[in-house]
Amino acid sequence: MVVELFSSAFCAPCRSARAVLERAGALVPALRVQEVDVAADVERARAAAVTSTPTLLVRDAAGAEVFRAAGVPTLPQLLVALDRAGLTPGR
Repeated sequence: MVVELFSSAFCAPCRSARAVLERAGALVPALRVQEVDVAADVERARAAAVTSTPTLLVRDAAGAEVFRAAGVPTLPQLLVALDRAGLTPGR
């Protein structure tokens, strides 16, 4: 499973979002993060309806969005979303 993090170069909250993702990755080893620079990939950001950075998208195995955070999610929010998507700690 891949979690998408839409970010921009000068986004201070993006650093905080990366830190939350790093903590989640330590608990959920199967977590993979794909960071998308919205300035470099405008079309992908538009297609995902991203209007601010950071925006984090969690999708289930079928590709359905199960969680969206515009801003920095908390670790508990992200872990619940990963569980909804089929990833749980230790997996």
